[in-house]
Amino acid sequence: MADASGSPVADTPSSDKEMPDDLPQVSNNDDVMSGDKAEGGNETVSGQDMYRYVKQDLFTSEIYKVEIRNLPKFTGFNDLKKFLAKHSLNPHKVKLFGTQKFAFVTFKNVEDRDKAMKMVHGMLWKGQVLSVRLAKPKEDPILRKRKQQEEGEGAGGQPPSKRTEEDEGEEPLSVQIANVVTPLWNVPYEEQLRMKEQEVVVVLQRLAKEIGANNKAMLPWLFLQKGKYNKMCCALEAIRPSPTQTEYRNKCEFLISMGADGEDKTIGFRLGKYKGGSCAVVEPSETSHVSAEAKSVVSEFQKFIRTTSYSVYSPETYEGHWKQLTVRTTRTKQAMAVAFFNPQKLEAEEVDALKNSMKKYFTEGEGKDCGLTSLYFVREGQRTSPNLEDLPCELVAGEGSIHEELLGLKFRISPHSFFQVNTGAAEVLYSAVGEWAQLDQDSTVLDVCCGTGTIGISLAKRVKKVIGIELCKEAVEDAKVNAKLNGLSNVEFHCGKAEDVFPNILNSLVSPNITAIVDPPRAGLHSKVILAIRRAEHLKRLVYVACNGKAAMNNFIDLCRTPSKRVHGAPFRPVRAMAVDLFPQTIHVEMLLLLERVDYNSQQTSKQ
Repeated sequence: MADASGSPVADTPSSDKEMPDDLPQVSNNDDVMSGDKAEGGNETVSGQDMYRYVKQDLFTSEIYKVEIRNLPKFTGFNDLKKFLAKHSLNPHKVKLFGTQKFAFVTFKNVEDRDKAMKMVHGMLWKGQVLSVRLAKPKEDPILRKRKQQEEGEGAGGQPPSKRTEEDEGEEPLSVQIANVVTPLWNVPYEEQLRMKEQEVVVVLQRLAKEIGANNKAMLPWLFLQKGKYNKMCCALEAIRPSPTQTEYRNKCEFLISMGADGEDKTIGFRLGKYKGGSCAVVEPSETSHVSAEAKSVVSEFQKFIRTTSYSVYSPETYEGHWKQLTVRTTRTKQAMAVAFFNPQKLEAEEVDALKNSMKKYFTEGEGKDCGLTSLYFVREGQRTSPNLEDLPCELVAGEGSIHEELLGLKFRISPHSFFQVNTGAAEVLYSAVGEWAQLDQDSTVLDVCCGTGTIGISLAKRVKKVIGIELCKEAVEDAKVNAKLNGLSNVEFHCGKAEDVFPNILNSLVSPNITAIVDPPRAGLHSKVILAIRRAEHLKRLVYVACNGKAAMNNFIDLCRTPSKRVHGAPFRPVRAMAVDLFPQTIHVEMLLLLERVDYNSQQTSKQ
């Protein structure tokens, strides 16, 4: 997966899944949380509360933040994460300061935070007695930057922060935003492909070193592999390009804010991150990766919100209403828009009137020809979760879902469901998965993190059975409908966390021919899933689809490491790898890795 929302970080800055530690969490972007109107909007920055965002009755993990001190020497980020997981602690974020032997850890709620404080404080780990205490949240980054500028200008000089190109007026906004959302826009495509393939080379060379360090029994095999494949652990096939390099995104998340050109109520991409002190956005009209259909919807929706009396939401003051617009488009010429709106203290009647005017505008008014077939409204009020899936979508007009065609199959897509953002390149990717999985009519396929069921459904006619697992309830419902749409009866889907559902399903299977295909979010699979895969020795083949090979490295290592008290079952070996470009003009690339179970009887894997 690219991410849960289908938007890689560099493609749409508003959809950064890995949100910085100094940001309150909201709306799957790097915006600051919504809230009631703040007092003192005209006061100087120095007179404002730099921590006011944590005092709102809304979600931010900075409220549930602790500091763990006296960590063992040489503790790494992954060591600490595994230590916490071992004690059933589920942190939202971990930031380690190795040289100073302490870490900041945030949690999603007070119960998890208090549980961590109670369990970890006084615990002995590698000869060190840990201490835990409540930690102070970070300052609001916008206010921090404003304060720096205020102090610098007050001293008679320039603000301490470096002037941007926007300040100097050296480049047009279209170039500035292209540099943010499509940083490789001016690099020839063949060179982009070479760069991305080299990224995968680096991952495979590192994996070779890690396998050698974590499984000495593989060293003779590894020595031969590295000699044959340029120090990599396995063969790397030629990168497969995207069939289209422009206008390929079928989903984008746009922020609604003040325009960088000074225009109010602008829908587009942010020029920088909130933590860098930037709130201004630029319209997507000249961006190369956004589809013409999506641009049309954005343009018309921008006209609509400018006709309303409601202002854009301000992450500095927590005032205002319009926050975000998500647009999805399909090859079948359908389009869905989801508008995120903070009602603040508006009466329900006022919000209902707004929804009615929105419906009229896009069904009878000026917006009726922009191509929208599905229009949703989301109230971004008080929240206790960072997940978009927890917010109910209200259908304002049109159909409840849109439909896409992929590899000759039909797929229903709901507002929160995951679907690869580049449909043409997804066909290339899924075709490769089908080639590598070595399937036949006796095969059972486990499709882990299956989204709307695209991979499993595309393979279903070749195999005996497909079992899909997905966390998002909406996506599971879509997947079940998609199986029926395509006349499939050998497919079933289960809703839940992969780490909870997968082990039970795997243990219940007696088929001798099982292949697992995993397509997890950026952070990779939960360690419980990896351990379940290792234990199930009747599972011989695994196809891992990674949108970030470096982030998935721990998964790869655990699949290949020597059996131990913690890791049961024979290890896997990487057999072949390939890069597939789902994100032209950006630095991101999808990595495909085929792993097969080591056969200790013959000291070989199956065909390589």
